[in-house]
Amino acid sequence: MSLIVDIMAGLFLLAGAFFMLVAGVGVVKLPDAYCRAHALGKAMTLGIIFLLIAMGLLLEDLSWQKVAAGIFFQLVTIPVASHLFCLAAYRRKLRRWTSRGWVQE
Repeated sequence: MSLIVDIMAGLFLLAGAFFMLVAGVGVVKLPDAYCRAHALGKAMTLGIIFLLIAMGLLLEDLSWQKVAAGIFFQLVTIPVASHLFCLAAYRRKLRRWTSRGWVQE
């Protein structure tokens, strides 16, 4: 592999790991289920996509079709799962956090 491709793959790996770390910190630190689902839905999607791009750059047989299918699958399933998680939390009437404190509807 060329040096430029290896550097690009390394940068994508670092970006993916960073977004995964942000998602993990968001799950631990954010106050309610809605904020946690938002952190997971956004950061995990970006993290997995960056990791898949790095994997596609490092593959020797240039099978980008598999990487593109994985990216498409992640773009479709993670936001839908996050939405369904928030819908289940809403139907169970979980409390929400606002700047004024906890809100019970």
